[in-house]
Amino acid sequence: MLINLDLGEGEVVDRTEVIRSSISPTFSKVFTVDFYFEEVQRLRYELYDISSNHNGIKEADFLGAMECTLGQIVSQRKLTKPLLKQGSTVSKSFIMVTAEELTGNDDYVELSFSARKLDDKDFFSKSDPFLEIFRMNDDDTLQLVHRTETVMNNLNPVWKTFKTSLNSLCSGDHDRPLKCTVWDWDSNGKHDYIGEYQATFKEMRGAMDGRQVQWECINPKYQIKKKNYKNSGIVILNQCKVIHDSLVAIDFTASNGDPHNSCSLHYIHPYQPNEYLKALVAVGEICQDYDSDKMFPAFGFGAQIPVTVCVLFCVFPTYVYGCAGIQGVVEAYQTCLPKLQLYGPTNIAPIIQKVASSASQEMHTKEAMQYFILLILTDGVITDMADTREAIVQASHLPMSIIIVGVGSADFSDMQMLDGDDGILRSPKGEPCLRDIVQFVPFRNFKHGSPAELAKTVLAEVPNQVVDYYNNKGIKPKVPSEFESSRTFAP
Repeated sequence: MLINLDLGEGEVVDRTEVIRSSISPTFSKVFTVDFYFEEVQRLRYELYDISSNHNGIKEADFLGAMECTLGQIVSQRKLTKPLLKQGSTVSKSFIMVTAEELTGNDDYVELSFSARKLDDKDFFSKSDPFLEIFRMNDDDTLQLVHRTETVMNNLNPVWKTFKTSLNSLCSGDHDRPLKCTVWDWDSNGKHDYIGEYQATFKEMRGAMDGRQVQWECINPKYQIKKKNYKNSGIVILNQCKVIHDSLVAIDFTASNGDPHNSCSLHYIHPYQPNEYLKALVAVGEICQDYDSDKMFPAFGFGAQIPVTVCVLFCVFPTYVYGCAGIQGVVEAYQTCLPKLQLYGPTNIAPIIQKVASSASQEMHTKEAMQYFILLILTDGVITDMADTREAIVQASHLPMSIIIVGVGSADFSDMQMLDGDDGILRSPKGEPCLRDIVQFVPFRNFKHGSPAELAKTVLAEVPNQVVDYYNNKGIKPKVPSEFESSRTFAP
C-alpha cells in the first residue's frame, strides 16, 4: 500500500513508502506543508494497493480517498476519517493523520545502523531483520520516525544510511526517549518480534566523533522466562552526522581596525551594514537556496577570546548545529563581535582543513549526496600562504569549493594566485591542483554595485566545479523517479 498526497489542485505533491502485506499499515513518510491560518488549504489523501511487481500507480488498485482541510488536522492534532470509494461510497476503512508544529529547528542528521547476533526467528533460513524508530510524545504515545529496509537472511544486518530531521526524530529535544524495535520480516505481514531498546539523540551524538554507540536488543518475555537470557542481539549506531553544506569563515584580525571606530571594516553602523555584512548577505542568500538543511556553521579566525590567541574558533557557540540561515550568521556575528579582541595572524589553512575533513567523509559514500562550499571573508594578505596552498591542493580532490571575498583596500595580489585563473595552483612541493576550486573576488570592485552583481561573479564558477568533481569520480547524478521518495518496505 501507499498514500498519495494531493493539495487539492489535482496534482500529487508527495507519496509515502510502499508497505507490503498489511491491512493496517503505519507509514513513516512525513509530509511537510506550510500552514496559513487565514486560508482554506484543501488536502486529498488517496490509498492504493500496489501489486507485487510494482508497476506503478496506473496499475494499482484504488482503495479509497479522504478529503479534508489542513486547518482540520492542525486544530484536532489527530484526524480520523473513513475512506471514500469510487462514487463517494463510505468504506469500512479509516485513515488517521497526525499533525505537529515544527519547532523552527531545521537540523538534519544522518544515521547509519547495523546489528549483530540477532535472534533467528526462521526455521529454514535466518531472520530478515528491519528496524523501526519511534519518538515518545509528551502524551506517551509513539510516533513512527523511520523504518529501515529489510535485510534478507542475515543475523548481522547493515542497514542503509538514512537522513531525518531532528524535528521528526526528537522534536528538537535531545533527551526525548526513542523506542527502537527490531523485527523479523514475514511475507504475510505478521512480522516476528525480535526485541527492542530505548535511546535518546543525546546518546546517538556519541557516534559523531567516529566511535560506535551500542544498545542491547531486549525481548522482555525472554528476559522473564529464560534464566540465562542476556539479549536478543546488539544494535550498533556506526555514524551520526549533522549535515552541513555551506560554511562561513570571517576574519577577525587586528588589521580590520577597532570595531568601535567608524573606520573599522567591522564597525557596526546603526543604519547601514559594513562590508563584511554586505558580502556575507549577498553571497549567502544565493548559497542558502541550495543548502540542504539551511544551517551554516560559522567560523572566525585571528581573534583573542579574550586572553588566549585562537587560530580557529567558532563564532556561534553551538557550532555542530550551525546558524539558522544567513540571518543566523549575521546575528551570531553581531553578538560575538563586542566580546572579541581582534588580533592575528591571518591563517586560513586551518579553516580549509576543517571543511576538508567533513568533505572527505562524504567522498567515501561514492554518491552525489553533498557538496561543500566554504565562504571566507578576509581583509588582507594571508600569513600562512604555504600551508594554504597545500590545503587547497589536497581539497581539490574533495567535493568542495572555496569562495574568498577580499574586504577593504589591501593588496590582494597573492589571493589572485590562489584563484588559479592565471595558471594551475601548486603546493609548496609542486603538486598541482586536481581542479580549480577557488574563486577570489575583491569586494571593492562591487562596492557601489548591486549585491546581485557580486553574488553572480563570486558564484559563477561553482556549478562547473560541482560537475567537474562528480565527472572525475564517475558519479552520475541521481535521477528522480516516480517512487524516488518511496522506500519499498520489503523485497
